[in-house]
Formats: sequence, C-alpha cells, structure tokens
Amino acid sequence: MAMHDTTASRLVRTKAAAYWRLMRLHRPIGSLLLLWPTLWALWLAADGRPQPVLVLVFVLGVVLMRSAGCVINDYADRDFDGHVWRTKERPLATGEVGAREALVLFTVLCLLTAALAHWLNRLALELAPVAVVLAASYPFLKRYTHLPQVYLGLAFGWGIPMAFAAEQDRLPALAWWLLTANICWTIAYDTAYAMADRADDLKIGVKSTAILFGRLDRLFVGLFHALTLLVLYHVGQEAHLGSWYDVGLAGALGFAIYQQKLLWHRRPVDCFRAFVNNNWFGGSVFAGLLLAYLGRSL
Repeated sequence: MAMHDTTASRLVRTKAAAYWRLMRLHRPIGSLLLLWPTLWALWLAADGRPQPVLVLVFVLGVVLMRSAGCVINDYADRDFDGHVWRTKERPLATGEVGAREALVLFTVLCLLTAALAHWLNRLALELAPVAVVLAASYPFLKRYTHLPQVYLGLAFGWGIPMAFAAEQDRLPALAWWLLTANICWTIAYDTAYAMADRADDLKIGVKSTAILFGRLDRLFVGLFHALTLLVLYHVGQEAHLGSWYDVGLAGALGFAIYQQKLLWHRRPVDCFRAFVNNNWFGGSVFAGLLLAYLGRSL
C-alpha cells in the first residue's frame, strides 16, 4: 500500500509539474509584459491612487488570463511545437498533457478569472468577455495573417480599458491612447520574439511580422518602439505627469536602443534576450509614473 501511495503521489507531482509548465508559470516574462500596461492604466485612471482591491484583482487576473492564453496557445500549436527548437519540450508537444486536459484547464482558468468579477463594476464586467475572446482566438491567427502581433497587442492591452472602467466607470480618450501605445509596444517586442523562431516558422507555414518585415525587421522593431514612446509621451502630456515621467520614458528608450544591439546579428538566442529585455522597458515606464505621482504628493 505504501509503495502504491508513493507511486500515485509521484504521478500527481509529475502531472502538476506538466500543468505548471503548460501555464508557463516557470517563465513569468509573459505575465510581466501583460502586467505593466495594466498597472500603467490603474495608476493613470486613479491619478496615482488606485484602489488596493482593484490592484490585487487585476494582478490576479493578469496571471490567470496569461496562463489561460498559454494553454490555449499550446493547444492550437500542438501539431507545430514539436518542430520548433524552442517549443519542442512543451507538455502538449511531448504528450505529457493531452488535448482534452488542456481544454479543461483552459476552462478552469477562465472560470477562476470570472470569479474576480465580484469586485468589478458593471462597465468593467461588460468588457471582460472581450478579454476571453481575444485570448482564445489569438493563437489561431498566425495561420491566416502575418499580423498576429497586432492582435496580441490588443489582447495583452485589454486590461487597460478594463482598468479605466473599474476606476472611473467610463472610458476616456486617455485609455485608448494607452491601448494604442501598448499595441505598438507589443508589435516591437513580439517581432523580436518571432525573429528567434523565423527559420522554423517558415518551414511549418506559421506567419508573423518577423516574416512580413524580412530584412527590415530591426528597423520596424525600432520604429514601433519609437511610436510607443511618442504615444506614451502624449499620454504624459495629457495627464500632466511632468519631468519624472519623462525620465521613465528616457530609461525605456535606453532599453529599446540596447535591444537593437542585441538584434543586430539576428541570432535566435539574442532575439529572445531582446524580447525578455522589454520587461525593463515596461518597468521603466511604470517607475516614471510612480515618481511623477510621488513628486506631486511631496
């Protein structure tokens, strides 16, 4: 009996570890890239004083929805991931998790996210189903368009209008400007991500902006980083954030320039490093926001 319990316990741990990897909880970069624009929106919408309960709700929502997005993405790509060097060890590609299990896990994660709705107002609730639709449909676009990164920017940025709705019970122009900035930023960093997979994607027929831009890929990454910063600067002017916010944008510009250096030779490992470095880009913008509002209170 003891041996049987030990074997069962080991199987449970193995399956739990596979689910953990399927949700990409061991690699939080995706959650961070989703979290930063959500935090930008919460602080801007609340003029630097967001409700603590809403911060907690949105942080949990980011982690749950990103996990759900990873699960449905791997479900959609289960026949492709085994042919890509960076994804061939993912649980669905290796058979550690079955397709039906993945759909059940996706549903559970969506239900857990829905449970957070108790703390949202009506307008935020009306926007919430859009987030689920965006997360569930995004993985399939790469089969039909070279612009899935644009759609991903919308999916990763939908927390922005939801945050404004939750804090202000309205959707001002500032929310849409911030969403535009996030779409530009997502195109920049996810093009770098796609550059790492371009050779494999071309073989299996998966589309991306990295393939669309071709030899102009680095130029377009820089262009969309520049557009992101320009729109964010406009947001700062509209919100009267001042020079400390601009310091945060200057820091983000520095990281964007560093990423151009990483992308110079287009080595897959360096392209992925450039993608990950965007965590510091987003964090620098948020640091500027915090300093701006802290400066007002002093």
